[in-house]
Amino acid sequence: MPAPTAVASESSDAQTGGGTSNSDDASNGDGGGDFGGDAGGVSNGEGGDGSGGDAGEEEDEEEASFARNVLEWVVVLGAAVAVAIILRTFVFQAFFIPSESMETTLFENDRILVNKVSYRLHDVNRGDVVVFRRPDDQPGDIRDLIKRVIALPGETIEGRDSQIYINDQLLVEPYLDGNRFSDFGPTEVPEGELFMMGDNRDQSLDSRRFGTIDDDRIVGRAFFLFWPFDRLGSL
Repeated sequence: MPAPTAVASESSDAQTGGGTSNSDDASNGDGGGDFGGDAGGVSNGEGGDGSGGDAGEEEDEEEASFARNVLEWVVVLGAAVAVAIILRTFVFQAFFIPSESMETTLFENDRILVNKVSYRLHDVNRGDVVVFRRPDDQPGDIRDLIKRVIALPGETIEGRDSQIYINDQLLVEPYLDGNRFSDFGPTEVPEGELFMMGDNRDQSLDSRRFGTIDDDRIVGRAFFLFWPFDRLGSL
């Protein structure tokens, strides 16, 4: 944003006094020297006073301009902070990954952006990576968890032979790295709830442990990995 600029104008009355004195000297033949000296003295005195007054006015104007610039920057910075707070609260939020439960999609200490308005515009989709509030009955210092949506409301999910079946149909999961996990289910997902799992299946605390989650607990959809830079990209 361009920095605000100030415009200052300057004027001087000293030259006017000097010009009048010279004209008076030329129009008086007698005693011109004495009169010229007196006129010169008056002219210099008035010029000095005028210059001092102008300097004071210019200093006041500079101070006022500086104060205006400071006020403008305070307003600009305040507006920027307000916009950032609004965006973080209602639109986007950055999160870091605290564990290995989503490997190899996300690694510990990765940084991601979460879109908080996605699910106000459309339904949750299977395969989405989402951040949600930890279930109230689950202990832990970290309030929010990140997992992948595996089963949707009304579906029956089952895990057998390290593969997932939805309504008895094999779920193809290209994002997995071939890790194995114990059998579970079948489990029917209630309406308004979701079955969540981490991609690192044998190292993830998820719906196999704490059950399905209410979709009202979702914070948003993880859509962009911004750190580290060498893996920058969409999710």
